[in-house]
Amino acid sequence: MQPWFLYIIENKYQHYYTGICKDLSKRFAQHQSSGPLCAKALRGKGPLKMIYAVSLVDHSDALKMELWVKKLTKAKKIQLISGKLACPFDVKLALLVTL
Repeated sequence: MQPWFLYIIENKYQHYYTGICKDLSKRFAQHQSSGPLCAKALRGKGPLKMIYAVSLVDHSDALKMELWVKKLTKAKKIQLISGKLACPFDVKLALLVTL
């Protein structure tokens, strides 16, 4: 079974965008392109930088973690990214994508 990924992207305004996908590099390229498959929240706000990415076992866990991360304050997200906030999900750190 192919893993799912949760990622956090930072835009030029230092705002964070959280999403999930099955292919990190493909999804990040879509966001970078500002094309029709880019999230509206990221369009025209490049350069974008992937600052956090983890793999999860399945889609259900990815959705649950996405909801959990989106409820965090920015300060808590910074703690999560730096490893100072424990994640309640079974995750493995993934390689960050850069373009």
